[in-house]
Amino acid sequence: MRFSPFVLAALTASAALGLANPVKAETEPSVPETASLSNGAADLPTPSPEAAGASSGATAMHGLSSSQVESLNYAEPIQASPAELLPPQLGQADLPSGLLVPVAPISEPVAPIAPVAQIPEAEPPLAQQFEYAASADSQLNFPAFNIAQAELAPGDPADPADSAPEAAPESAPESAPESAPESPASPSTPPDSVAPAAEPRVLVSEVVVTGADTPELEAEVYDAIRTVPGRTTTRSQLQEDINAIFSTGFFSNVRAVPEDTPLGVRVTFAVDSNPTLNQVQLRGSILSQPDENGDLPLLEYRDEQVTLPEAVEQIFATQYGQTANLRALQGGIEQLNKLYQDNGYVLAQVIAAPEISQDGTATLEVAEGEIESIDIRFLNRDGEAVDEDGEPIRGRTRPFIITREFSSEPGDVFNQNLIQRDLQRAFGLGIFEDLNIALNPGQDPRKVDVVVNTTERRTGSLAASAGVSSTSGLFGAVSLQEQNLGGNNQRLNAEVQVGQRDLLFDLSFTDPWIATDPYRTSYTVNAFGRQSISLVFDGGSNEVTLPNGDRPRIRRFGGGISFTRPLEDNWRASLGLQFQNISVREIDGTIAPRDEFGNLLSFNRSGVDNVATVQFSASQDRRNDPAQTTRGSVLRLSTEQALGIDSIFYNRLRGSYSYYIPVRLLQFTSGCQQEDPSPSECTQALAFNVQGGTILGDFPPYEAFSLGGTDSVRGYDAGELGSGKSYVQATIEYRFPVFSIVSGALFLDAGSDIGSASQVQGDPAGIREKPGSGFGYGVGIRVQSPLGQIRVDYAINDDGESRIHFGIGERF
Repeated sequence: MRFSPFVLAALTASAALGLANPVKAETEPSVPETASLSNGAADLPTPSPEAAGASSGATAMHGLSSSQVESLNYAEPIQASPAELLPPQLGQADLPSGLLVPVAPISEPVAPIAPVAQIPEAEPPLAQQFEYAASADSQLNFPAFNIAQAELAPGDPADPADSAPEAAPESAPESAPESAPESPASPSTPPDSVAPAAEPRVLVSEVVVTGADTPELEAEVYDAIRTVPGRTTTRSQLQEDINAIFSTGFFSNVRAVPEDTPLGVRVTFAVDSNPTLNQVQLRGSILSQPDENGDLPLLEYRDEQVTLPEAVEQIFATQYGQTANLRALQGGIEQLNKLYQDNGYVLAQVIAAPEISQDGTATLEVAEGEIESIDIRFLNRDGEAVDEDGEPIRGRTRPFIITREFSSEPGDVFNQNLIQRDLQRAFGLGIFEDLNIALNPGQDPRKVDVVVNTTERRTGSLAASAGVSSTSGLFGAVSLQEQNLGGNNQRLNAEVQVGQRDLLFDLSFTDPWIATDPYRTSYTVNAFGRQSISLVFDGGSNEVTLPNGDRPRIRRFGGGISFTRPLEDNWRASLGLQFQNISVREIDGTIAPRDEFGNLLSFNRSGVDNVATVQFSASQDRRNDPAQTTRGSVLRLSTEQALGIDSIFYNRLRGSYSYYIPVRLLQFTSGCQQEDPSPSECTQALAFNVQGGTILGDFPPYEAFSLGGTDSVRGYDAGELGSGKSYVQATIEYRFPVFSIVSGALFLDAGSDIGSASQVQGDPAGIREKPGSGFGYGVGIRVQSPLGQIRVDYAINDDGESRIHFGIGERF
């Protein structure tokens, strides 16, 4: 407790002057009993005996029970009687002299209690001093805010029963002038709107703190409050002190208890300290619950992969073993909310104040944004969800085709990163123009409905053509493509060409997800009859033909089936079986097993080979956007094993790796001119690719690797650079947008057969004098069209020859 130095001075002076003798005197309150707890012009009710105690001049203060500290709540204004608005009559005891207790000047102006003309001139201004007339048997009546033994606590509503005014006394105190002005009507505005200057001030003789568990906590209270002994205070000031004590965060309850004493007001701050913090737990957290395998989801925190309970322990570990502090807990809550945000849980947050039990367990109520449902809403090309009749747009695609691509399910916590990947997978089906999501509140306000807004694209095409070619003569062709057969995303491709000399066809059917398969397995069945000029037997400075002068043509008839399954970490694996009947023919369809130099063009001397192979491939795709890649990588590995039919037994190995680095060297578009553009705003990148392959065992010459052309080393015609048993190839491209649908590229290609040309049966590259190694460089233009990206490249090879190359889509 702390005493006022003025109180100590008064006690010393009292002993020295012998003021212990009884003196008959009537004392008035040293501070006028105004109604400024609500308004300086309000009327104060006549106190009941229960509220006032033994002092007839005291009025009970309404109790405030709420522990909230935002404001001091009143049940109703406190009114004062007209007599209590008069200035006090000080020093009425019959004494030789009065004892003046000096008070430090009050910094805030005090509103006059009554008009200045009605205040006796002999009385000093209230704002300057309090004058006590003391005697041996007198009791100084110094009511604290017109209350005796009352408590001030944050936010307790007043008891309406206590606030009912009693009948005013029949006569005013003798010291009250008869001409005292009547108090004005009670204001209709709440007391909180009253200026602090209208409140009464009382002198504080002592400040006491009770309930603090440790001296350090008691010191926290003293440091927080502004009420000090020897100074005046007001009810608003006490409320501010209560708020300040609460704001330290160490206390669960605070009450201010002002009490009248002979020397002033003793203010006791009764506090309840928070318990020692031992544990922080989450209520309502789904991420803290193990899945069906007993595993918890991992979050990234401080560059480590941890579970949510582990992250909570790390966040609040420094607070354990100390008195729970709400301010420190709030700092931890902010870290927890940031942890949610950084890991994509953008809807998750702590939604209530911490609940601290007596055993030191702090419970945080969280709402993590659980997905209640995932719904599909189809939009037309104008973005409208209803047709002209007000009916919902009906899409061709069955909704489960979209939702099965989502790893997010009802019951999961909404994660922006996962949803974005889900949308990318669904968009990769190739049957949508646009996919985006909207979030609606669920039936449970803590849950969310995810609505996938879907705009479908045209997925079917039918074409017919007719013409004349040197290979087929007069021919007619029909082509049919459908990428969303029956709304199941099943793909059907059929192309048939009927000519004078041959019948060519290519049929395939793909189901991208076998129904009810939990592993997302897809399959493709195909049948084909194809004919083409082999690049192995074409190109080079020395043209080699068949004995009749024709170029050899490779005809393939066969079919196969393959299965593909996605794996973890963006891996995909494929396994297939294929059978082919392959023959070397002249233009009229006659089998021609040898060239003009007698070199065998097939594995068998008959010119017809039957080849059955098992194919396995794996790929890892980490690109940010397969269509316009600016970041990420792609790794592809494959092997093909011949099964030995017709004694053909070989293994083909291939590998390819592409890497993309976002750059901003040129700034032609507005997106690239931004300070920090997103990849979609500035599709500018350095793209690298390296690939290679080799064949083990004996193989037909037409199965050799070919180098040169649009999809190999540009600047050379297709197959012109080389043919070999092995090869390596590398490309670097700088891709940059120019405007809207047009972009450009600078490139450099290089490739080599690593000296393996002679290991191919008949040495087709050697007799055609292909260089085997070379490079090309140039510039290209890319144009986005409804048919896809059209690529046009102008390239110059290492011999100074130039070529123009056309293609669809990027090379890699």
